[in-house]
Amino acid sequence: MTTEFTHDLPLGSTLTAHEHIGFELGWDYAHHGLTPPAPYDQEPSSLRHGLLAGQAAFGTRTLLATRHVRKWLQLRLHAWLRGRSVELVQVTPNHLQQIEVSHCPITRVALSTATLESSDASVDRVRNDAGYAAGNLAVMSTKANHAKAAHGFRDALRFVRDMEAANSAGEGGLTVAQWARVAVLCSFVEPLSHEEASALPMLVLPPNRLRLFNPIQALQAFVGRQLLTEGWSQRIARFEVLLPGKPARRAFQMFFHALLPRVLEAGRTDEPQRARWAVEDAWRNPLVMKRWTAFARLVTPAQCEAVLARAAARHLGTQRFTQIATAQATEGWNLESRGYVPHAVLMRRASTPPRQASLPL
Repeated sequence: MTTEFTHDLPLGSTLTAHEHIGFELGWDYAHHGLTPPAPYDQEPSSLRHGLLAGQAAFGTRTLLATRHVRKWLQLRLHAWLRGRSVELVQVTPNHLQQIEVSHCPITRVALSTATLESSDASVDRVRNDAGYAAGNLAVMSTKANHAKAAHGFRDALRFVRDMEAANSAGEGGLTVAQWARVAVLCSFVEPLSHEEASALPMLVLPPNRLRLFNPIQALQAFVGRQLLTEGWSQRIARFEVLLPGKPARRAFQMFFHALLPRVLEAGRTDEPQRARWAVEDAWRNPLVMKRWTAFARLVTPAQCEAVLARAAARHLGTQRFTQIATAQATEGWNLESRGYVPHAVLMRRASTPPRQASLPL
């Protein structure tokens, strides 16, 4: 036998989308036996209303509050306080666990947790005009997140050029090299022309679960990741066969023969993070970029996608990747409201409650 608890408002009452989200958040805090940090646990709000309703419904019969659950609730609270949207179908505690990293991709410092230092890990919306949604999230240090702020690809690229022209050591707390990594990271989620995307070095390998909007960069990342695991020589040889035509294959061989020595110069290492940095740093070499650009001009975006699909079918990838239709790539991103919760009034009807909790007796 089960008892069904439904949190609902009286028939005919209304609330905004923001209030609805706050109520759901408070309910989830209670569901995991947690309370929001002060003062939000006591201030009158839809969040507190949801918390009290959840506590009455669940009592002591709560779910396990893992570290990633706490991070998930913290992220949602932070977003709610700023009116930012969070897509909750895919952005789950498990998703946050999947995108977790040991080092900041921008500053390369080891990440800490809850120390209140600039090295603490934080979840960044890579594209600032989108909400917290799958494909738009990356973990980085608080320092890098604060410096990046609302800046996107064009801003970061301008900072790099201005600092190089002025021979400046840094801007906004980040060095030239670090801003260059910000620019590349942001470029992944910005639809660029094939020519512009082809001219960008892969100074940061894409974080896990990030969506790449430019096919040539997806191909670039696929090749770079090959060097992170054993057996790359055989995989690259099989990959070359998939390229369209002899000129493209020859150009790719010349590029790879320029990339490989720069990676090997960093020395062999069993540390995955240092191996990753060696691949990223190899792209700083002018010859590597010259030959990569020459190769990229011989393939089209459609050909890049086709090659990646064939490579996946032959299990040549070192990581699983999925090609997503353009129309689906930004689902839940709320681009139309620039990542904010749309201003809307919702009608809560008793016949269609938003959530139910069934607890065994």
